[in-house]
Amino acid sequence: MTTVVPTPATSTADAVAAARAAAPSLARTPLPARAGRMRAAADALDAHATEIVALADTETHLGPARLTGELARTTGQLRLFADAVEEGSFLDVTIDHADPQATPVPRPDVRRMMRPIGPVAVFAASNFPLAFSVAGGDTASALAAGCPVVVKAHEGHPRLSDLVGRVLADVLPAGAVGVLHGRAAGRELVTDPAVRAVGFTGSEAGGRALYDLAAARPDPIPFYGELGSVNPVVVTPSAVAARGNAVAAGYVASYTQGLGQFCTKPGLLFLPAGHGLEPVLVDAVRAVAAGPLLGDWIRSGFDAAAAALAALPGVRSLVPPVAGSGHTAAPALLSMPAARFLAEPAAARECFGPASLIVEYAHPAELLAALNTVPGALTATVHTQPGHDDDLVRAVLDVTTERAGRIILNGWPTGVAVTWAMHHGGPWPATTAPLHTSVGVAAIRRFLRPVAYQDVPAELLPEALRDGNPLGLPRRVDGVLAV
Repeated sequence: MTTVVPTPATSTADAVAAARAAAPSLARTPLPARAGRMRAAADALDAHATEIVALADTETHLGPARLTGELARTTGQLRLFADAVEEGSFLDVTIDHADPQATPVPRPDVRRMMRPIGPVAVFAASNFPLAFSVAGGDTASALAAGCPVVVKAHEGHPRLSDLVGRVLADVLPAGAVGVLHGRAAGRELVTDPAVRAVGFTGSEAGGRALYDLAAARPDPIPFYGELGSVNPVVVTPSAVAARGNAVAAGYVASYTQGLGQFCTKPGLLFLPAGHGLEPVLVDAVRAVAAGPLLGDWIRSGFDAAAAALAALPGVRSLVPPVAGSGHTAAPALLSMPAARFLAEPAAARECFGPASLIVEYAHPAELLAALNTVPGALTATVHTQPGHDDDLVRAVLDVTTERAGRIILNGWPTGVAVTWAMHHGGPWPATTAPLHTSVGVAAIRRFLRPVAYQDVPAELLPEALRDGNPLGLPRRVDGVLAV
């Protein structure tokens, strides 16, 4: 296997110009050919797996096992989106034939479908250098929609970003995927008139600044940002009584997985007062070794956030946060009563890294009041026993459904399946667009826009909208789903 040469440096203007030039051709590409290109991209990444994983480990310290799995997820989602492209339902083809007899007025012939939105800017994430980076989910969903992509690489893995960009460039049309570096390039991307949408994964502060830039443009554009999430976990009294030790161990394993550097890390654990699980929780946390975070900027941010959380009134440090050195951090576990949690809004802020807060509730009303103060989240989890605490669980689900994009029962939020049904999103600050997901097939919708054609002759219509269904797509015709 030949070594791939990193992508040479390019300007934002040049990268966007290449994407703009490629956009019409990508939009016109027949669905089978579009799907074939995505599979070719996945195959090319797999062919360079050894080189990609080695370089990724050098820059991120995540380890070959984790990175090999992440590369498999990256190529797997490219192939899943290719399947979705061929299936075609993402186009949402809808046809209403003319009806001269309609009342109160005759109805024209109207046909609607989703069309590519145009060049897309993607901001890569630090914690998933493959699956949420140059060839990650945002790029895959934009390519599936028929849009070119310009990726602002994350500074935590610049050489890896160039390598993956070059692999994609070797198998995709010119301008389909470009890679840029630097914060200035990111700001230029968001404000470039040719860019029609932005996908972002990163901090709340950084995402909010770019979101404001996108909204302040003379022509505001959609900004699909995944920002921060505390992902609460509620444990009912019946779950404590039946399997408290297992729940405690599972929680620690979930919040320390990847040293707490997952967007779905559970950061709040609601336990009934008198739960008696502190010894199990503390022992489990102390058994987790300190390890390297993604970079010193992550470690310094974690140290500051964990120390601020530990200093809040009413907080007890069961396993105190200890300032790390270099990239290294150790897990921390804190606790406070729900009455104090209600008085301290800062207790519900995300702490990115291996720290978590237990909130002890005295009664159901106190639990529900505390949950109502939790910011919008990607996930909310409930642990209970079937047939027990049913009224409490229903009330908790009512609250958490309003505040989270994915509800988990008797499981853990870390680990997001890339499927047709998955929703990875939620109310602010989890995301800037709670209607949409950044994981799963529905993520394609972010980079499409509907166009309706009224009384347009058949020869001028896109093939997908013509009578006879020449492309064999799922369609709704005169209100009836048909193929």
